[in-house]
Amino acid sequence: MEISNIEYLVIIGYLALIVIVGFVFKKFSANTDDYFKGGCKGTWWLVGSSAFMSAFSAWTFTGAAGIAYESGFSAMFIFFGNVLGFFVNFLFMGPWLRQMRVTTFPEAIASRFGETTRDFYAYYEVPIRILYSAMALYGLGIFCSAVFGYDINYVIVVCGIVVLLYSATGGRWAVMATDFLQGLILVPLTLIVAWLCLDALGGVGNLFSEIEAQGLSEEYSMVNSATLFGGAYTWGWASAMMAKQFIVFNSMNAAPRYFSVKDGREARKAALFCSILMLLGSLIWFLPPITARLLYPELVMAFDIAKPAEASYAVASISLLPVGLVGLIVVAILAATMSSMDTGLNTNVAILIKDIYPKVARRLRWQSKGESELLNYGRTLTWVMGFLIVVLALYFAQQDGSGIFEIMLQVGTLLSMPITIPLLLGMFIRQTPWWAALSSIACALIFSSLAFFEVPLSYLGFSQAYSDGFEWNFQQQFFGVLGTGTFGFLISMLFAPNANSAHRKMVNAFFKNMKTPIDFEKEIGEGNDLSQLTAIGQFGAAVTGFITLMLLIPNPLEGRIAILVLAVIIGVISALMLKAGKPPAKEMNSTAAQVK
Repeated sequence: MEISNIEYLVIIGYLALIVIVGFVFKKFSANTDDYFKGGCKGTWWLVGSSAFMSAFSAWTFTGAAGIAYESGFSAMFIFFGNVLGFFVNFLFMGPWLRQMRVTTFPEAIASRFGETTRDFYAYYEVPIRILYSAMALYGLGIFCSAVFGYDINYVIVVCGIVVLLYSATGGRWAVMATDFLQGLILVPLTLIVAWLCLDALGGVGNLFSEIEAQGLSEEYSMVNSATLFGGAYTWGWASAMMAKQFIVFNSMNAAPRYFSVKDGREARKAALFCSILMLLGSLIWFLPPITARLLYPELVMAFDIAKPAEASYAVASISLLPVGLVGLIVVAILAATMSSMDTGLNTNVAILIKDIYPKVARRLRWQSKGESELLNYGRTLTWVMGFLIVVLALYFAQQDGSGIFEIMLQVGTLLSMPITIPLLLGMFIRQTPWWAALSSIACALIFSSLAFFEVPLSYLGFSQAYSDGFEWNFQQQFFGVLGTGTFGFLISMLFAPNANSAHRKMVNAFFKNMKTPIDFEKEIGEGNDLSQLTAIGQFGAAVTGFITLMLLIPNPLEGRIAILVLAVIIGVISALMLKAGKPPAKEMNSTAAQVK
C-alpha cells in the first residue's frame, strides 16, 4: 500500500522530534544513577507511560492483529493478562519492586540469591536482550517492507540510529520522555481508529450483525472449542496466557520499570495508570483487524507475507484515516518497537556498567573509575550495543527463507519462562539455599527442551496411542514449564540453611529492605517534578501544533474532524502539563526578589 509524500513528512518530523528530546534531556543526567534510572526522580505519570509503552512492541499491531483477524475477541485475553499483571503491581508488587533500592535487577538477585546467581543472570541477559531487540527490529522491517513498501534495510538502520541518538544522549530520562510522547500520540490515535472502524461498520450492533452474517460467530467467540485453531483460544489457553503475563510482570526481572519512580506510592500510581491504559487498549486494539476481516478481506489477503492477516490493522487504518494521520499510524507502529528497544538498551548497558564491569575491573586490577568516566562509558556502550543490534537485524534480513526469525522466537520462548519463575517465587519464599533459582531453571529447562523438540511421549513411558494423539500446544508447554520450575524451586527448600546462617541473614535483609517504604527526601533529596512537566508539556505543545497544521491538508469533513479531535486531546493534555509545571506564586515572587 503506497502512502503519500505528506505521510513521509509526518514520519520524518516525528523521528526528528524524538532525537531532539534526547538532546534536551541530556542535561537531566549528571551521573550513572540519572542515566540508568532517572535519579529515582521520575513522576508516576512519566514512569507509568514508559512502562506501558515498553510492555508491547509492533507485534501488538501485527502478530496480535493477525490473531484478532482470525479469531476475533479471543485476542483480548492477551491484553487482559497485561492488565492483570499491572493491577497486581498496583496492589502491592510495584512498591516492592521499587523498594529494592537498586539500579539493575541482577543487583536485587544478588541480595536474594547471592553473587553466583547474579552472575548467571547478568551474563545471560546481555546477549539475549541484544538478540530480542534485533529480532524486534527485524520484524518491524519485514512488516514495513511488505505493507508500506519501505526498504527493509532502511527501516532497520533509520529506526536503530534514531533510538541510539536519543538513548545514548539522554539515557533513562530521554527514554521515559520519548515513551510518554509516543504514548501521547498512540493512545488517542488508536481510539480514533477504533471510532472510525465502528463508524464504517455502522455501530456496535451492526458489528455483531455483520459477524453473524459472514458466518464468523463461532470463530469469533471469545473462548473457542478445542477443535478450532489447534487448541488455541480455549479456556486452557486463556488461563495460561493470564498466568504467564502475571509472572512476567511481577518477577524481579520486571523491576527496572519502577526503579526510576520516586517511591512506593508513586510506583502504585504508575502501575494503576498502566493497568487503565492497557485495559483501554484491550477494548479497542482488536477492532481494526476485525473490521479489516469484515470489510477489506481482499486487500489483506493480497499482501505477499507469511501471514497476510498480520497486515490487517494497517489495512483498516490506511483505508479509514485521513491524509496526514496515516503517517502517524506508521509512527505508532514504529514507536511500539522503538519504545521496547530503548528500554531494553538502557537496561542492558546498566547491567554492563553496574554488574559486569566492576567484577571484570577487579579481576584485571583496573584502576577504579569516577562517576563522570562511568557515565561516558555508559554512553559509549549504548552506541556499541545499539550498533550490534542493528548489525544483527541486518544479518537476519539477508537470510531470506532460512527461518532464522521464527527459530529465534522459539528459542526465546524456550529460555524466557524458565528463568522468570524463580524470580517470582523468590519474592515470597524465604527458606531456600543460594542455588534455589538455578535448581528451578534446570528443572524447567528439561521440560521446555522436551516441548521445544517435541519429544514423543512414548519415549517417556506413555502409550504409543496417547503419544501419537498428543500435541505440544501453548498451554501444555506453559503449565509444564511452570510446574517443573516450581518443583525445582520448592524441592530446594529441603536443603535450606538454618536461620542463623549468613545466607538466611542476607535473605531476611532483602525482604526487610523490599518492604520498607522509601523516604524520598532522606534517600533521594529534592525532586524535579515541575521541570518534567514543563519540558514534556512543551514537546506536547509542539506535537499539537504539528498536527493542527494537518487541517490545511485537503480531506473530507470527517477526516478533518478526526485530525482536530487528535490535536485537541494532545493540546489539552499538554496545556494542563504546562500549567501544572509553573512554580507556585510564592516561589516565583521569592525568586524575583532574589534577582533584585
